[in-house]
Amino acid sequence: MRVSHKTWLVGGVALLMIAGCQGKTDVSATAGAEPEWESIFDGKTLNGWTPKISMEPVGQDKDKTFEVVDGTIRVSYEGYDEFGDRFGHLFYKDKLSHYRLKLEYRFFGEQLVGGASWANVNSGVMLHSQSPESIELDQKFPISVEGQFLGVLPDNSPRTTANVCTPGTNVVVDGKIETEHCIQTAIPVRPLGEWVQYEVEVLGNGTIKQLVNGQPTFEFSGAQYDPSDKRLTDLKNANAMMENGLAISDGYIALQAESAPVEFRNIQLMRLDTDNAGGH
Repeated sequence: MRVSHKTWLVGGVALLMIAGCQGKTDVSATAGAEPEWESIFDGKTLNGWTPKISMEPVGQDKDKTFEVVDGTIRVSYEGYDEFGDRFGHLFYKDKLSHYRLKLEYRFFGEQLVGGASWANVNSGVMLHSQSPESIELDQKFPISVEGQFLGVLPDNSPRTTANVCTPGTNVVVDGKIETEHCIQTAIPVRPLGEWVQYEVEVLGNGTIKQLVNGQPTFEFSGAQYDPSDKRLTDLKNANAMMENGLAISDGYIALQAESAPVEFRNIQLMRLDTDNAGGH
């Protein structure tokens, strides 16, 4: 798996300045009111968020995969006997195009029995995702671009985090379409129980940049559907998704549950265009 090391110092410095001083205007923002960070998780409820668990209708989470515990969104499998490929995603309500997202995550506990080896200490946030309502009953992953979160494995084998995975999609890296499903960064994983800060800037079909604990990973762009990927073409609504071409300029964000216990907190959003001001 090729490791991409393209740095984006200027973008990283700009993001760090915004994280510490939220009143600066970005060239991506519409003239007028300066963009501000808003909390999209109230720390008490899942208001504004919709679960989609594989083999369950949208909005149903009978075994409480996603719960609010001590001010966090917790992915827990206490209600499960075994995983059974019941991949889950928790979607924020608004469709987004140009924005910044920041959150903290940490892994804890042990993987649920039946989870795949590759899914151990593995989660993420889906960007530019299809809507939860358009996901089929047995669909495991939404068509999206994933900022992948990994943690330390029991054997302490080397791993990186803030990798980019592409279920049903491709992205452009260093001016070329990258067809590898997961592109690794050079950011090492952190131990179980340690909070990790993640931030991403998404500019429609343009650049997407990530930070981990203030450290830039790499820059990519040109999110697009991959018509050769069975994860996309096997869907009943695949043609409708691609009716305006392959380029993906907007979509939903979703937190991932794929058999590893994980928590999320301090989830904040900065909208960088007027189309996102009131949601969709």
